[in-house]
Amino acid sequence: MEKSKETTERMEDGGGGSADPSPSVITVQVKFRGNTIHISINPESTVKDLKSVLQPLTDVLPRGQRLISKGQLLVDTMTLKASELSNGSKIMLMASQGLHQGGGPITKEASPLKRAIEAKRTAYDKMKAPVDKSRSERWKLTGVISLSEFNLTIIPDEVWTCGSSVRVLDLSNNSICEIPVKIGSFSVIQKLLLNANGMLDEYISWEGITSLKSLKVLSLSQNHLTTLPSSLGTLTSLTQLHVANNKLTSLPSEIELLTQLQILSASNNRLSSVPSSIGNCRSLIEIDLSSNLLVELPETFGNLHYLKVLNLSNNGLKSLPSTLFKMCTQLSSLDLHNTEITMDLLRQFEGWEDFDERRRLKHQKQLDFRVGLSAEFDEDCWMDSRWIEELGSTSTADQ
Repeated sequence: MEKSKETTERMEDGGGGSADPSPSVITVQVKFRGNTIHISINPESTVKDLKSVLQPLTDVLPRGQRLISKGQLLVDTMTLKASELSNGSKIMLMASQGLHQGGGPITKEASPLKRAIEAKRTAYDKMKAPVDKSRSERWKLTGVISLSEFNLTIIPDEVWTCGSSVRVLDLSNNSICEIPVKIGSFSVIQKLLLNANGMLDEYISWEGITSLKSLKVLSLSQNHLTTLPSSLGTLTSLTQLHVANNKLTSLPSEIELLTQLQILSASNNRLSSVPSSIGNCRSLIEIDLSSNLLVELPETFGNLHYLKVLNLSNNGLKSLPSTLFKMCTQLSSLDLHNTEITMDLLRQFEGWEDFDERRRLKHQKQLDFRVGLSAEFDEDCWMDSRWIEELGSTSTADQ
C-alpha cells in the first residue's frame, strides 16, 4: 500500500521515469436537467463507480443512469480512462423514467422565498377572506373551521376568537406565512391541517403546536420544512402525521413516544435514514417513505406487528430488515418499485412465502368484490416487471 502511495506521489511530481504520467484524479462535467455537476474521480475508476458517485447528487439510481460522452454510451465495466475521459470531459446524464430516489437534483429557487413571504404579509388586507358573524358563530357551534383555498396569508382574527371550542382547523392550500404561538390556545383541537402553504421552519411556532395534547391528526405536507423538533414526541395522542413533500433530512428519534401513531406519511423528502426508535411506534399501520434517499432501514421495523402498508419506492435500498416478513404478520402491501432490491433477495427472507400469500389473497378479494380494478390494483402492486416475469416462470416450473 505504501509503495503504491509513493508511486502515485512520484507521478504527481513528474518523476518515476514515465514520459507521460496519468493524473491520479480528473474532473469531469456531468450535465443533468440543466445543471452542471463537477465530479473529481480517479481515471481508473469504472463507469459504474461514477454512477454510484452521481446517485446521491442526482437521486437517480445507477441502473437508471445512461451516461453519454461524445455521442457514445459509456459502458459500466470500462474505466474512465479506457472510455477516453479526461480532465474537463463533458458527460450527459439521461435518466430512465421512474428509476430515481428522492426528489431530483437540488435546483435554485425561482424567487427568494423569504422576500415573497414579506410581500404576502403586506398584501394581507387585500387578500383577506371576509369572515361574517354568522360563519364565526357556526364555527363555535360545530367546532369545525374550514378555510382551505381561501387565499389567506395569515390566520384571520375571527379564528382566534373561537378558542377552546375548535376541534378541527383546516388552513390547507393557502399562503399562510406564520403559525404563531397562540395556536396553542386551541386546547381541545384534534385535527390541524396546515399542508400546502409554503411555510418555512422559522415561521412555525412548535412551542404552540406541541402544546396541543389532544391533537390526533397533524398535516404539514407540501411546505418547505427542513427539520422536525424533538418536542414532536410530546404529541402523544397523535394517530396521523403527514409531512410529505418537504425538505426533511431526518426524523427525530423522539418519534418513538408517538405510541398511538397509525399513519406516517413522509414521502418526497431527503431522508437518508430512519431512527431505530421507530420500532417503538407499535401502532403503526401504514408508512410511506417513498422518494427519499434511504439506503437501509433499521432492524426495529420488525417490531411493527400491526403494519399493513409499507411504501419504499424510489429509494436506493438494497435490502430490507431481516425480520420484516417474519414479524410483520399483517403486512400485505409492500411497494419496492425503483429500488435495488431483487426478487432473488426477497425469496431468502424468512416469512416471505406467508407475506406473498397475504398479498395474493388481498388482491384476489379486491377482484372478487369488483373493487380496485385497474387503477387501484396497480396502486397496491409492489412488483416491477422483472419480478412479475420471474414469478410467472417459477409458477410454470412448479406445475
